Amino acid sequence: MSMRTFLTIAAAGALFAITLSVGPSAADEAKLQRLQAEGIARLAIANEPPYTALSESGQVSGAAPDVSREIFRRLGVKDVSAVMSEYGAMIPGLKADRFDAITAGLFMKPERCTAVAYSEPMLCDTDALLVRKDNQKKFTSFADIGKDPTAIVGVPGGGTQERLALKVGVPRDRVLVIPDGQSGLKMVQDGRIDAYSLPILSINDLIRKANDPELEIVAPVLDAPVYCDGAAFNKGDEALRDAFDVELAKMKESGEFAKIIEPYGFSASAAMSTSREKLCAAN
Repeated sequence: MSMRTFLTIAAAGALFAITLSVGPSAADEAKLQRLQAEGIARLAIANEPPYTALSESGQVSGAAPDVSREIFRRLGVKDVSAVMSEYGAMIPGLKADRFDAITAGLFMKPERCTAVAYSEPMLCDTDALLVRKDNQKKFTSFADIGKDPTAIVGVPGGGTQERLALKVGVPRDRVLVIPDGQSGLKMVQDGRIDAYSLPILSINDLIRKANDPELEIVAPVLDAPVYCDGAAFNKGDEALRDAFDVELAKMKESGEFAKIIEPYGFSASAAMSTSREKLCAAN
């Protein structure tokens, strides 16, 4: 091999190495520039107040979108839009580029942390059960439901509640996937299911809106962990996620974060007491 050939190969290898080292960051910067140019970031939501909500006019709100809207504004993206999605379809939809981020109470779990790039924690909660007051079964946990051979629990598809119920032994045929909160509430009212499980804040919102004195909440579900969500980005969009985190940290420090989420019933101190690293490593 001649010296000229050797130098040519070496230079090509160096260029390839440089491309690999800067590729994801450069692509990520291009994505932020695209969002800035388009003036809008597409957010996946589940229409589950107070985490997320969508008005009849199409305006997206709720604690997570409101925080994300302000952060994207600080990053030079004028506004956000909502893309409705069931929880089980959110990560596949993100990977298919149907939206730019998930801000829907998609709680951090190790398996999800390997699939998406989470921001630092935003909203924290734990699970509850919606039941009729005249229900004599007195469940306090998913395990209680599993022990009753006639009990049926409703859960959102692909959510934490479904996984927890199955994990403690509730048979698959007694864990009913329900597409939305209003349907779950109606099925409890009609006696078609014994309990419907969502986070505490979501159940409280359903009860408040239903104004039905025959409904009550069982909270917290004793075998359910406390968990937190964060904005979820595509793997490869870590630079965009990191820019998001910088602004989120500033808002937490200034108190603006608390001003946005606490009127919805969330605790800013809870979100500030943990980290993505801890939540993604949790069992």
